[in-house]
Amino acid sequence: MRKEYKTIREVVGPLMLVEQVSGVKYDELVEIEQQDGSIRRGRVLEIDRDKALLQLFEGSQGLQISTSKARFLGKSIELDVAPDMLGRIFDGMGKPIDKGPALIPEKHLNINGTPMNPTARDYPSEFIQTGISAIDGLNTLVRGQKLPVFSGSGLPHANLAAQIARQARVLGSDEKFAVVFAAVGITFEEADFFINDFRKTGAIEKTVTFINLANDPAIERIATPRMAITAAEYLAYELGMHVLVIITDITNYAEALREVSAARKEVPGRRGYPGYLYTDLASMYERAGRIRGNAGSITMIPILSMPEDDVTHPIPDLTGYITEGQIILSRELYRKGITPPINVLPSLSRLKDKGIGKGKTREDHADTMNQLFSAYSRGKDAKELAVILGDAALSDIDKLYAEFADAFEQEYVSQGYYANRAIEETLDLGWKLLGILPKSELKRIKDVFIEKYYPKEA
Repeated sequence: MRKEYKTIREVVGPLMLVEQVSGVKYDELVEIEQQDGSIRRGRVLEIDRDKALLQLFEGSQGLQISTSKARFLGKSIELDVAPDMLGRIFDGMGKPIDKGPALIPEKHLNINGTPMNPTARDYPSEFIQTGISAIDGLNTLVRGQKLPVFSGSGLPHANLAAQIARQARVLGSDEKFAVVFAAVGITFEEADFFINDFRKTGAIEKTVTFINLANDPAIERIATPRMAITAAEYLAYELGMHVLVIITDITNYAEALREVSAARKEVPGRRGYPGYLYTDLASMYERAGRIRGNAGSITMIPILSMPEDDVTHPIPDLTGYITEGQIILSRELYRKGITPPINVLPSLSRLKDKGIGKGKTREDHADTMNQLFSAYSRGKDAKELAVILGDAALSDIDKLYAEFADAFEQEYVSQGYYANRAIEETLDLGWKLLGILPKSELKRIKDVFIEKYYPKEA
């Protein structure tokens, strides 16, 4: 039986100070029992000799410290895991909320995990098909990669997240694939959208879902992504599955971190975020990857909404340093009705070259990808020139590039949220659009591929 303390001295927001403690550890769970028998939970945030600073999960409103007692549990926050997790919906602290039967745990895992030995890491090299042409064809997702989505407020990142969760798969029929979806600080309407979408399409059968609502305590937001990654580690490394982790919205997570940091009176860093925001984000992102000799893998897509669409804001800025690229959503394309509004030119997947080509996607993938980027960029330049000087100022070839840019946005990038394109379909569509241009302009593609795939004239 753990020792109880009636030496609670102070409460400020979600923080509580307990004095005259002994044998208490950092990150240890604690229960605060009130006079009426009700219990609130928290964790140890800081130890200073015989003083312990606690962080309450449910907040401190209505708490009577004079009649309450603190009981330390001798363990950190843990997640109960079992193969039956698939198809279940949990709250931000890992408790089932889908009215299903109680989970019979196979293990209890510390949500902070253990760091992956860098020498044990295997290099990401296998293609993951999301069914979205702007990602599969141009900014390819590779198994074991961390590829964030940078969005703006009001842009449809929720639809994109649901589409990826529904459609993503590793090519090859014998591969066991699962999705772990964590919604952090979202509204009830958004939660309802995700759950209904997964149920309606049957995607929920291969998904473990964690939902943290906007009216839940900020402290819970800090635990939710780690709950999801812990579930993913169990599925990947214990059950040998390929796991895709989607976390939306990392911005809400960082805001909760800032709120707790302010309550602790820590010296703020950029824009008021704590100075350790980089290491905190890295402690989550770096848990993705592959371990040499293990069949499982964790691929991560964190989604974050950039305040004021500012890509230099600390959250996207630091995320970009830790991860291997980014998918950027464009407000301009969204206004044009392009769905999903992925801006392919500033988007980047640093590992795409490792996951494409013969035996993985198709032999012509790399060449057509480079040619599509080049043609789209030149087409946008031609359209900008036409706005300033008029169409008459464009040469015949520039007019073809401008036509290509429009067709590329309307047919290749815009596909809706329920079209699931196979990689061959995406590559063939790229060739169809390149058929707008004469063969002499396809300078980035080998002649043998032009001969084989360039659309034949009717």
